[in-house]
Amino acid sequence: MTSLRSAAPAASAEARQPLVVVEDLVKHFPLRGGGFGRKQYVHSVDGVSLTIAPGEVLGLVGESGCGKSTLARAMLGLTPVDSGRVLFDGTDVAATKGAARKSLRRSMQLVFQDPYAALDPRMRLGISLDAPLSQHSLGTREERHRRIVEALDLVGLDESFLSRRPQQCSGGQLQRIVVARALLLNPRLLICDEPTSALDASVRAQILNLLIELKSELDLTLLMISHDLRVVRHICDRVAVMYLGEIVEVASREDLFERPAHPYTQALLAASLPEEPGADTAFPTPRGEPPSPVDPPAGCRFHPRCPKARERCGVEPPALSASRQGHLVSCHYPDA
Repeated sequence: MTSLRSAAPAASAEARQPLVVVEDLVKHFPLRGGGFGRKQYVHSVDGVSLTIAPGEVLGLVGESGCGKSTLARAMLGLTPVDSGRVLFDGTDVAATKGAARKSLRRSMQLVFQDPYAALDPRMRLGISLDAPLSQHSLGTREERHRRIVEALDLVGLDESFLSRRPQQCSGGQLQRIVVARALLLNPRLLICDEPTSALDASVRAQILNLLIELKSELDLTLLMISHDLRVVRHICDRVAVMYLGEIVEVASREDLFERPAHPYTQALLAASLPEEPGADTAFPTPRGEPPSPVDPPAGCRFHPRCPKARERCGVEPPALSASRQGHLVSCHYPDA
């Protein structure tokens, strides 16, 4: 096996087509029990479309339960979808079978939210790290060992961790182990699902800086899922905002944080980030609580809570369209 560092693909200057394309993805989960004989569904992902360019860090933000993790699992092919498709480097993820599916999965890896839950507490870390290489029949035992030691070095750990069990490590050390395991198969896309939310504040910045370094050194593409806008502001190039199963805004990091167009994004920023001196952050406060994903509102899904809502908003769903160059928003009145 080649070195992890030397295996990083060179960026193509001529072809800038997206590495990942999500097209009108829909995933509804049947609700156990239903209601009055009528089958009910949780509208977890409802018509989501987005792209991720090679080498980009795309942030995906929204409240808990809005469908971020379901979307990530669908992108990886771990959750079957009801309609729509995901293309990875031009290949339909759901359509691949057998050896092609196995090869594709090596290129797309997930960093879990809780490192304690991601590792078997009874198993030494060396065995946990060897598992993905063994499952994909990569290399001899000695080659796999060298690859694992190299991955540990990339995340700032040494060979002594191979003999430890998870309970003998701190949360920050375990998250580094989880990142190292994700790197072992030379992925091109790393999906990070709230990778710092289970960690103490003192080590969150360390893990984020590590991901930035690895992205640069290994030429990775990242999808960073988070509800913490400070994390997104620190690491991402572009940001997609999700509300009740739909994407409501997509923009560059600078544009989104300086000129948010959707009322929901404005509310997120006002609630999550401290007001900067001299900045105009007096965004209208949304009304009430998020509606149930089992019975989402007609029209714009944010309209029952939106202080800018008009009659049209309760009837006609807004399309995700350009409000200005490179800035997409799903709102009938983004400039109101």
